[in-house]
Order: sequence, then structure tokens, then C-alpha cells
Amino acid sequence: MYILFDIGGTKMRVVSADRKKFLGEPIVVSTPKDFNEGMDTLKNIIGKLSNGAPIEAIVGGIAGPLNQEKSMLEASPNLGGWKGHNIKDVLAEAFHTPVNIENDSALVGLGEANYGAGRNKSIVVYLTISTGVGGVRIVDGNIDNNTQGFEPGHQIIDPDNSLCPSCEGNDLESYISGTAVEKRFGKKPFEIHDDAVWDELAKFLAYGLNNTIMHWSPEIIVLGGSMMKEVGIPIPAVQKHLTNILKIFPKIPEIKKADLGDFGGLYGALSYARTHYYY
Repeated sequence: MYILFDIGGTKMRVVSADRKKFLGEPIVVSTPKDFNEGMDTLKNIIGKLSNGAPIEAIVGGIAGPLNQEKSMLEASPNLGGWKGHNIKDVLAEAFHTPVNIENDSALVGLGEANYGAGRNKSIVVYLTISTGVGGVRIVDGNIDNNTQGFEPGHQIIDPDNSLCPSCEGNDLESYISGTAVEKRFGKKPFEIHDDAVWDELAKFLAYGLNNTIMHWSPEIIVLGGSMMKEVGIPIPAVQKHLTNILKIFPKIPEIKKADLGDFGGLYGALSYARTHYYY
């Protein structure tokens, strides 16, 4: 049995699985902001799911960049109380099994590359546009080699804020994340029904995707997260703006919405566990 988890800024998702599938519906709870409370919650859920059965490995993602040992968060705008605490050791000591932790967006991207919208593609870029903006490059079904992870949401797209004087910050996340949009407009993104707003956000996203394509040269870009839902950034508008912005290549890569919804990170964790642990 594998235990798979996905710890986001607002929700924590946990499921048990064998090599082929989940062994039931994922358990979804609110993510505690306090580390000790969060670990107690996660350990209780794992205990219920395993019910005394052997656990071959625990694999999961968490929102934010990790240290080089991939044992703890080094920074996280939405999980500050978890920063600097050794998640890997706590779980390994509690359950006496191997534990692997990745950035949450990286695992969602891995899930989409192997089970979702990026299936059968060699180089997949995944971006999540939600509370924050994260992403990953997947090559031949695996998270690409890196030294400190991937943070495409923190690429600078407007050094002097000339594109958006009312935006706080100058990186992609500061322009298109749900948190940034709520600050800027004073309402939840799903309450915004002005097409001009969403078209502008699509253009900001296209600037970021142009840079990402230059660096990562993907076959396909998969976009997920709450800002890409029905009330959200429209893919056709992103394609329109990107076609006008991207000049060096003859055409833009395929762009699709994510297929796996809220459970992409769990599918990514399953993909990782299947590759690294056998039973």
C-alpha cells in the first residue's frame, strides 16, 4: 500500500493506493496553518487509511519550495507556519517507511503528464494558477532535473509595474494569482464577470508563457488551478495573446486545461511511487 498526500495552502488531500489505482475516495480536509496541528491531522488520516496494514511508501506534495534534501519548506506564502519543520522525518518516524516529498505543483504536473492532459507527450509544462502560481517541466514522464525546484510564478514580467500600476509586485504570481486578483479588485475572482478583466489576465499569463516556452521548449502546456475554471482565464484568449507575443518560433505549443481536477497531485504522487517503489 502507498499513502499519497497533497498539502495545499487551503486543502489537504490524502488517499491510499496500490500500484494501479486509489483504494477509495481521497479524504479532503482544511490545511491547518500550524505545523504540529497539521502533522497530527495527517498522521491521524494515514492511520485510518492504513488500518494497521503495511505501508510501502508515503509520497506527497506541499505548496512551496523545498530544501535540497526535500524534507521541509524553505518558504511558503500560504503555509508560513510549516516553514523549517522536517515533514519527512516526522512521517518516517511515525510510520517506519520511506517518505518522499515534492513541491505540490510538480506532482500535479507529473500527474497530468502521465494520467491527464499531457499523456503521450515527451515534454510537458504544467502551470497551476490558483492561490499562487506554480509549475514544473516534465520530461519523458519524470520531473525534470533541478537543484532548487521550479518557480515559474516568480518570473518577473513587468519590472516597473507599467503594465499594471495597481498590482503589488512585478512577477507573474503578483499579476494573475487568485490572491493578487482579490487584492486588486476587492472581490473573489469567481465574482468577477467583466470579460475585459479576464482578457487582461490572459495577456499577463501569455507574457509568462512566452518566457516559459523560450526556456523549456515544451510540446504542450497544461494549465490548471482555480483561476482556470469556467469563471476564469479563458484558454482561447491566452492563445490569442501568446500568438501575438511569441515571435521567435513559427507557432505556439498546444495549450490545454488540466484533466485531473483537484486530485492531480495525488495522481502525481502515485506516478512517483510506482516509479520508485515496488511491491
